[in-house]
Amino acid sequence: MKFRVEGIYDAKKLGIPQMLILGLQHMFAMFGATILVPILVNNYFHGEGLSIQVTLFCAGFGTLLFHVLTKMKVPAFLGSSFAFLGGFATVAELDTGIFANMSYGEKLPYACGGVFVAGLLYLVLALIVKAIGVKRVMRYLPPVVTGPIIICIGLSLAPSAISNASQNWILALVALGTVIFFNIWGVGMFRIIPILMGIVVSYVVALIMNALGMTNADGSAILSFAGVASAPIVGVPKFFLCKFNITAILAMAPIAIASMMEHIGDISAISATVDRNFIEDPGLHRTLLGDGLATSLSALIGGPANTTYGENTSVLALSRVYDPKVIRLAAIYAVILSFIPKMAEVISSLPSAIIGGISFILYGMISAVGVRNVVENKVDLTRSRNLVITAVILVCGLGISDGLTFTIAGAHITLTGLALAAIVGILLNAVLPGNDYVFETAKKKEEMEDD
Repeated sequence: MKFRVEGIYDAKKLGIPQMLILGLQHMFAMFGATILVPILVNNYFHGEGLSIQVTLFCAGFGTLLFHVLTKMKVPAFLGSSFAFLGGFATVAELDTGIFANMSYGEKLPYACGGVFVAGLLYLVLALIVKAIGVKRVMRYLPPVVTGPIIICIGLSLAPSAISNASQNWILALVALGTVIFFNIWGVGMFRIIPILMGIVVSYVVALIMNALGMTNADGSAILSFAGVASAPIVGVPKFFLCKFNITAILAMAPIAIASMMEHIGDISAISATVDRNFIEDPGLHRTLLGDGLATSLSALIGGPANTTYGENTSVLALSRVYDPKVIRLAAIYAVILSFIPKMAEVISSLPSAIIGGISFILYGMISAVGVRNVVENKVDLTRSRNLVITAVILVCGLGISDGLTFTIAGAHITLTGLALAAIVGILLNAVLPGNDYVFETAKKKEEMEDD
């Protein structure tokens, strides 16, 4: 097969030191969003929620498990999923039946039990894909569906980038400018670690600004090391076993519909980024299996659901180093950090404005990959059916910011805008006449290009 994108598929040629640095870059890319999930869940459970240390361990271990199950081929990092936040909030507020006299901390294992079952639903879909074949499944997921969904994944994150950057626009612009500079004018190794350089340079600027007494836009300190001082150097994560209750399961498990649709979009985005058809090889059934088992095992020991991270896909696109080994290094770093609370707190002190500045590139890059997916697959947007599908997906994915909430057995279930966009896009593609896309295997595409 002839690849249009010049990238590095074997990072060994860069040398071990460079690989270690590339892994560090991926760790920084996932860190902010990954630890934000337990922080938000802790708010729902009034301080008795998920542990950051357990979350980091589950992200790292889950990623390594995913790589094993996908034959070490897919350069994906599995971080904490935001899709299940509504479910955690619902379980936290349950006050009937066995939950009537429970503390928030006692309810948490039941929420994790619901996530465990949600992860098992991935296995059901994986078995269906394996049984009927990926070619039949992809009839319902052509580029006219996956492309706009990928675009929505990136653009739906844009408000988060703006919100973080607005905390301190000076730091955000320094981070953004540094990434752009090293990505375009960087020499040698510096050109493939622009994200890491953006973090390092802007953090040094933050230290200087903090020393000069400057503050964020809201008057808060630019840097705070209170958590670093109180955190122990070494500590074992506070694992616990999940518990099961039908009410909590009904609050959590249906969210898997949303996360599975997002998973398919993410794998499509990674495939388009590195110019490899991972939906065919190692297969969508394997990626679903890896994501589902990682989620269930995380919930089993007190962690959140896991999901493939767009932030790391953006790093792949920016660095053009597509070797899954650098992702596995980031996973190993996450596991190590889970046992070093003080170091985790140091990284947590990174100002949100810097994350916002970096996200300008990362989130926009995801959407750019979606545009590329549409263009390279020659989606004909002069056809009414394709325009209708694209338009409805974009409006659902970007316009329904709060999702669609409904109630089953007293539990509130929310489908995110992205999940709705995927479901509606798949349905429209199935019922509207004139489907003009045929899924081709990598082998057949190679033969056609050679001809």
